Amino acid sequence: MFDFIERIPNLTDRPIPDRGRLLMVIGAVLLAVAIFLPLWQIHLVAPQYQEGLDLYIYSHKLEAGNEGQDLTEINNLNHYIGMAPIEEEDFAEMTFIPFLLGGFSLLALRAAFFGTVKSAIDTLVLFIYFGAFSMWRFYYQLYTYAHNLDPKAPMDIDPFTPILIGWKKIANFTQYSFPREGSALLLLATLCFAGAIWMGIRQNQTASEEASEPESATA
Repeated sequence: MFDFIERIPNLTDRPIPDRGRLLMVIGAVLLAVAIFLPLWQIHLVAPQYQEGLDLYIYSHKLEAGNEGQDLTEINNLNHYIGMAPIEEEDFAEMTFIPFLLGGFSLLALRAAFFGTVKSAIDTLVLFIYFGAFSMWRFYYQLYTYAHNLDPKAPMDIDPFTPILIGWKKIANFTQYSFPREGSALLLLATLCFAGAIWMGIRQNQTASEEASEPESATA
């Protein structure tokens, strides 16, 4: 255990091969493209809404189906059960998440330029932290919306938590929630960063083993 800890500085200073640098560049491009694609979709189905109501969540905006009319319908339904209306202004993070994604894209390009395992690890760790915080924030907002119900609402319903991934029955509605193309690109970018790190560590381990073989044979 202590031997591994002592080896960490040596591991992180190792260079990343050209293929690993290319992966960092690809990851940077994926992050930039993800800014303009939907990250998540919430789909609501009920007997009176056979085709469903759709809400698409981007890094910088909310977009509803049926040319925006679906959000009006969703907010009308929310009012009926005492939920606050869903408004883009309430999602303060949408004002800075696109810039953060752009910053991570630049950070990945920086790692590709310097080409060290350490720079790639810095990018990956910070991005994973950002992703975990974003998912927690999304879940917290869903929880808050559905637990702060108006007791004077026309329909009395117990507080609930909308599903984050999957489907859930809520009154006479079925809610579906799932990631979209933007989230898929973010995941692919994460895999690119991890792959670049693995290539850097693996290449240098192989080189060290090959260098030690002649010494062993001579001995």
